[in-house]
Amino acid sequence: MKSMMLVVLGNTEISTVPGISVAGATPELTKLTPPADAEYLFYEKPKIIDAIPVTPGGHPTPAIITKAAKELADFPLIIVRGGTYLAPLVPHVHISDVVGRDFRKERALPEAREIVERAELFGEQLNKLGLKEVVIGESTPGGTTTAQAVLWALGYEAKTSSASPDNPQNLKAQVIEEGFRRAGIKKGDFASKPLEALEEFGDPMMAAVIGISRGFEGEVVLAGGTQMLAIAGLLRAMGEDLGRFMVATTRWVASDGSSTFKETAKDIGIIFYSADLDFSKSRFKGLRDYERGYVKEGVGAGGATWLAVKKGFTAGDVAEKVDELYERLMRIGG
Repeated sequence: MKSMMLVVLGNTEISTVPGISVAGATPELTKLTPPADAEYLFYEKPKIIDAIPVTPGGHPTPAIITKAAKELADFPLIIVRGGTYLAPLVPHVHISDVVGRDFRKERALPEAREIVERAELFGEQLNKLGLKEVVIGESTPGGTTTAQAVLWALGYEAKTSSASPDNPQNLKAQVIEEGFRRAGIKKGDFASKPLEALEEFGDPMMAAVIGISRGFEGEVVLAGGTQMLAIAGLLRAMGEDLGRFMVATTRWVASDGSSTFKETAKDIGIIFYSADLDFSKSRFKGLRDYERGYVKEGVGAGGATWLAVKKGFTAGDVAEKVDELYERLMRIGG
């Protein structure tokens, strides 16, 4: 076994700020999105809620892409609970049940170091499986805002992506600036203090991914968009050599004009793969809307496609499988 995929689940109170996240039909439902995403990867529909996670506009979770790639390429996938309100109803590795706080009011993650240490232990155990590569995805509503806060604290002039075509950059900036005032810092003040940046503004998914990445000695694919760039920035600031790391995302993130994905990746010094998925010919509007800027990435969609492509499938094969899964969902009332 050369490759394994992990999907790390995280929650942050930031996701309940109205307008900040569309990773759930309502701000309150974003609390259930991570375990529901995890369950959908293994079942026909989630167990924790009686529907697939969708945006307020009804666009399906990017877990449908990861599930399609997994069904095609049959790679091993393990769920990791980095810190969520509820545990998923599937077998999983438990790192913590700590949820990130609203960093406008208090430190987001005082437990960051403990989460990193526990996750490192898990990463060290993965070394014993003979793996060459670990692909790490995430499901963390509100995570692009915590990621942007961390990137700013580290000194990067970054704009993160969004699951909405109307990226709420003004709202993100306002929320982050409130957090910076609370912490008494300005951009770049934590450039040499990555753990402090994580404690003040991060989320438990970030801490878990950092720990796993540091414990595992092989190649690491950070499967996601701008959230994974924040993790790469933290790892670099912690002294990690990014030569064994890569970010795997989708072309929807890489070409997102409202974010600075390519520029920030270059600034951090990490290479990236962009899955050339195309849903423009899908039979379903919910999927065709991905081409209009909805959803874009999540649950390791780009990394799962990377694994499928390495097994000999094409991005077109993955897109066809997504259509098939969506049709199955419609049949069972997803």
